Amino acid sequence: MAKNENDYDVIVVGGGPAGASVAIRLAQSGARVAVVEQKRFPREKLCGEFISPECLAEFARLGVLDAMRGAGGVGLRETVFYAVGGRAVAVPSEWFARGAGETCALGLSRAEMDARLLARAREVGATVYEEAHAAGVLTRGARVGGVRAQARGGELTLRAPLTVDATGRERFLARRVGGRSGRRGLVAFKAHLEGARVADGACEIYFYRGGYGGLSGVERGRANLCFIVAARDVRARGSDAERVMREIVMTNRRAAETLKSARAATPWLAVALEGFGKFSVAPAPGLLAVGDAASFIDPFTGSGMLMALESGALAAEVIARHLPLLRSS
Repeated sequence: MAKNENDYDVIVVGGGPAGASVAIRLAQSGARVAVVEQKRFPREKLCGEFISPECLAEFARLGVLDAMRGAGGVGLRETVFYAVGGRAVAVPSEWFARGAGETCALGLSRAEMDARLLARAREVGATVYEEAHAAGVLTRGARVGGVRAQARGGELTLRAPLTVDATGRERFLARRVGGRSGRRGLVAFKAHLEGARVADGACEIYFYRGGYGGLSGVERGRANLCFIVAARDVRARGSDAERVMREIVMTNRRAAETLKSARAATPWLAVALEGFGKFSVAPAPGLLAVGDAASFIDPFTGSGMLMALESGALAAEVIARHLPLLRSS
């Protein structure tokens, strides 16, 4: 069958760190790659915005380390975990350097980080469709053969022998081929704050009944607060993020100190969570999952971003190795 302009070797749905990691590496290996992203970057994203030292080594491999360092983020030398009563234990960031040559983690917004990664994907040759919402998968029998997407100019039909689901916790494509939603018993909130009294160079983690939250510096002198609470506690407080912060998060003694004079400088973002766990990395023939779409781990470990980048690297390595076979299919 003759190829047309909407035929690719690989289609990546989702332009976050996992999707960009796949796209950059595949484009550099000579693959014809399309990225389908429903938002226009830069955009805010609910996230702890903690980038561990290992991630900086990944950025170097992707060719974006200098861009990330110049984005105005904050160096984080340690993560301090606070019990409800205020007792604390500190973990130095350098413990996780793994020979990467970096001793600090980085506090940087997803708006800045993701935009730089997606720009790099374009730079190395990937075709990027922003403001394009994946509406469904194309199938040939049981095999996924691409996606349909709604874009500003109308519907896009993109075909490829392999599609990558990098849509994060929503697992949009995996659900389309048989995945089911779980019970959503948790809610996560995030905003950038002004006036927070977080310790210089620290990411602070607060534990409280039914959840935990993290506070650390990001660009423009602000701090990112991201926290998880039980859905029942959110409903009991009218889904008011400020009230949840005051009445739940600030039952932690340290959080009560750091957040006493804080105010939201950005709109609150919220998302319901199903919990954590591993999913299928190959939900259907012709479909792979990476990042949170493959496994969503408890965020307080600080490893989610690294898993996104490394799972993208692993997928790209395997796909590139079998590229001639894909092209002949």
